[in-house]
Amino acid sequence: MSTVAVTRLIEAPVAAVWQVFTDLGRRRQWLSAVTAVEVLTEGPFGAGTTWRETRRMADGGEITEEFRVHECVIPELFVVTSPGIGADYRMTYSFVPIVAGRHRGGTMVTVVQDGMATAPAGRFLALIFGGLAAGTAEGALRRDLDDLAAAA
Repeated sequence: MSTVAVTRLIEAPVAAVWQVFTDLGRRRQWLSAVTAVEVLTEGPFGAGTTWRETRRMADGGEITEEFRVHECVIPELFVVTSPGIGADYRMTYSFVPIVAGRHRGGTMVTVVQDGMATAPAGRFLALIFGGLAAGTAEGALRRDLDDLAAAA
């Protein structure tokens, strides 16, 4: 199992950051790596919400993944899960308002991604490429939070 955590200060209130991040229909407009989003469930963002997201990879290829909101506490936290090929992922996003200091009114956003190999081949690859995969995931998560900061 591998864990990657990234935190980013966003100079916008929690409500605005939450609104941008959870508006699945507009993700493609502000996430630079996303080329398509297909929302698979109806209704407001919350536990049970499911969507497919296609992203451009560093090598120029694309990958489509399905995400499902496992837990949601508006506007503080949500947890999404995604089955992968040989590994499952769980990402926990937290949104904490900054109430004092020079960044008062801003939001601290943290994402923690946990990956767990689900097949023997996935476990073998995790041993060989674990550090590389973690670095790639960290870079992608940082880019997403930078895009979120620009949009919010």
